[in-house]
Amino acid sequence: MSRSLHRWNTRARAALAALASLLALAAAWLLWPARPVEVARPDPPATDAATVERGRYLATLGNCQTCHTARGGTPYAGGRAIPTPFGLVYSSNLTPGAGGLQGWTAADFWRALHHGQSRDGRWLTPAFPYNNTTHITRADSDALFAYLMSLPPVDGAPPDHALRWPYGTQAALKVWRALYFRPAEAASTATAPVGVTAERGAYLVRGLGHCSACHATRGTLGGSNDMLGLAGGLIPVQNWYAPSLNDPAEAGVQDWTVDEVVRLFRDGRARDAAVHGPMAEVVLHSTQHWRDEDLRAMALHLQALPRQPAPAASAEPTLLRADGAAVYRQYCAQCHGEQGEGMRGANGGWAYPPLAGNRAVTLGNPANLVQMVLNGGFGVATRGHPQPFGMPPYVLELNDAQMAAVITHIRARWGNQAPPVSELDVRELRGSSLR
Repeated sequence: MSRSLHRWNTRARAALAALASLLALAAAWLLWPARPVEVARPDPPATDAATVERGRYLATLGNCQTCHTARGGTPYAGGRAIPTPFGLVYSSNLTPGAGGLQGWTAADFWRALHHGQSRDGRWLTPAFPYNNTTHITRADSDALFAYLMSLPPVDGAPPDHALRWPYGTQAALKVWRALYFRPAEAASTATAPVGVTAERGAYLVRGLGHCSACHATRGTLGGSNDMLGLAGGLIPVQNWYAPSLNDPAEAGVQDWTVDEVVRLFRDGRARDAAVHGPMAEVVLHSTQHWRDEDLRAMALHLQALPRQPAPAASAEPTLLRADGAAVYRQYCAQCHGEQGEGMRGANGGWAYPPLAGNRAVTLGNPANLVQMVLNGGFGVATRGHPQPFGMPPYVLELNDAQMAAVITHIRARWGNQAPPVSELDVRELRGSSLR
């Protein structure tokens, strides 16, 4: 017995020693400071007017200015507070001033886009979508850098991020990267696709357009097993739902024509669809300024996405309430019609879209519809649609019960078949919109 016990103790001590060694190695890996990844340094990078102009257009494709400009601040000077579930991230200064890109090289900039690493070796927070920018080719990265270096320099670094511990630590970022990030292998030597092709569209959607930054389904750590996926998901903090681009019942355009897809991204509306919420900002600052061939290339790629139905919402019996119909008649029917048929303007286009058969109304996740009824808003102003009609907010007009009743009414009438909305659904989104 004593001999067996001795052998057991020996094995236990060996197992504990092995575990301690593994923990020590893991701690060393987590805490070991990162060194800047070695990248090629072409000499000298192009700075001619044509390259700078190409970089300006690439910045427009990527909508870089929106995130890297504080409210009322100088374009590209950074400092915009970006809320995340883990705290605030402040965008960086992309001008060539002190605290910005002063002293950076094209290689340093490529390292940030391709590897998600600053010039001093610090890992960047994934609020910067390096899972997407890693797919940008080196030539496009260099052109984008040339444009940014041509901007008037603005001195001043943005505030430090205000992330809860440990999410902003280099150790936590190292773990996140190990779980969710792999640098694109071919981007350093590849040539960006050109022309009206689905290949060009895929390059734009995956890289510069970073569509999956909103349309990917993410877990509790803000990552996904498919960081380029477009299956849809709730945008954290903002609480708008980015619908699936794979599902024609949500936001998929597999059954649309190329011209209809182009109109949606150029004019902010097509068919009975109009962009609102975070997507309106994308159209306003980015896609309406894309060249026609790039819009068409993107349309071809989106049309070719595999059809993948979004997970079905739980089947609940929809019990229509009389107060829902009454609220609809009082507040909604004047614009959207007694039967949800909508109203056209003088130009024949929809002034107020139909609610019957409208997939924005029947999404399994009702967040966008609740947000629109709560906060109202105008469609995006574009060259093709410079004076969009608007919807008033009802956040002070309707209580949670009335709002849940009227939204449930809209989602279950005129052929619509969507699950009901509860007072709790409304209350949660109302609270988030007031924060």
